[in-house]
Amino acid sequence: MKIGIIGAGNIGGNLTRRLTALGHDVSVANSRGPHTLTALAEETGATPVPAAEAARDAQVVVVTVPLKAVPDLPAGFLDGAADGVAVIDTGNYYPQQRDGRIAEIEDGLTESRWTERQIGHPVVKAFNGTYAQDILDEPRPRGAAGRVALPVSGDDEAAKKVLRDLIDELGFDTVDNGGLDESWRQQPGTPVYGNRGGVEEIRAALAAASRERTPEWRA
Repeated sequence: MKIGIIGAGNIGGNLTRRLTALGHDVSVANSRGPHTLTALAEETGATPVPAAEAARDAQVVVVTVPLKAVPDLPAGFLDGAADGVAVIDTGNYYPQQRDGRIAEIEDGLTESRWTERQIGHPVVKAFNGTYAQDILDEPRPRGAAGRVALPVSGDDEAAKKVLRDLIDELGFDTVDNGGLDESWRQQPGTPVYGNRGGVEEIRAALAAASRERTPEWRA
């Protein structure tokens, strides 16, 4: 597939490495410009592009930037994407550590719903609680013992299927966490966040989540 990745930090960089290794056509962008991505491009064969062009013709677009940077994404950056593009949000709200106070999230809006409203397109939440190094180190064949499962939340069932199939190709199982309004179950501070369990463990962790944010995760 043609995949655009916006954000070349730990998650974005390692997804670029794995997806190119699997034969996908990856364009990658960051906030500093394509000239800063030369090393990653040479390592992986991905195409460095401006953020405004990362989604051009893409069937999947991964948005993996700090939450506070989401409103600064180029206007209309998804306009040139393929019909039915699946947009993946890997983001987390870190008010004390990075993002500052975002009132709507403090008032109870899920993080990915906030992102969706900023970019004007439905998103599927995934990879937000995944250790970046695990993307390289933990892939296992389907059915293998110890295969890690990742939770996935989203309202668009077609986009969610595209993502779940892609995650399976990457070497991980998935657990459907329902619609985006349930995505609070995989936000920071919940039992599933950073959890390397298999399908049953991840299901149990999602079920055990509390919607109340602990002080560490509030502004």
